[in-house]
Amino acid sequence: MKKYFLICILLFISFGTFAQKFAYVDTEYILEHLPDYKSSIDQLNVLSQQWQKQVDTKFVEIDKMYKAYQADQVLLTEDMRKRRENEIIEKEKQAKEFQRKIFGPEGDLFQTRSRLLSPIQNSVTKAVADIAKAKLLDFIFDKSSEATMMIYASASYDVSNDVIKKLGYKPDTTNK
Repeated sequence: MKKYFLICILLFISFGTFAQKFAYVDTEYILEHLPDYKSSIDQLNVLSQQWQKQVDTKFVEIDKMYKAYQADQVLLTEDMRKRRENEIIEKEKQAKEFQRKIFGPEGDLFQTRSRLLSPIQNSVTKAVADIAKAKLLDFIFDKSSEATMMIYASASYDVSNDVIKKLGYKPDTTNK
């Protein structure tokens, strides 16, 4: 509903003032052409897999501890049972804390992603702004974003290849 409201407002504004010029870019398409972006994503995938293996190893260890505890439970005294239960609970807390530290909203993966991708995103944003100024465009929408969906867009307004060229790379003319 918000999308249609936004589109209606933009159409109303554009019909009211004919001097405004619109264009769009496809940031997914642009990012596909940036070797730094591909390299950063590959780096993030490798890190994520390594960290996930560490998390999985911790939970496998906890599972082994629990199964050993279950097998030995009848032979243990009350004090020994409590001690083993507490060890398992503590290991599980540590594993969950480690998982949160790595994959949580402010975790290592998020911070690494920001550190690697922010400079790339900033350069794309700057290139888009430079092109908008050079072409005297009033608005540029991101076609790849779900928040601003376009029902129809004339290819003559797509400046994605211009952004790729501005960043010093060669666009793939077969896809666009």
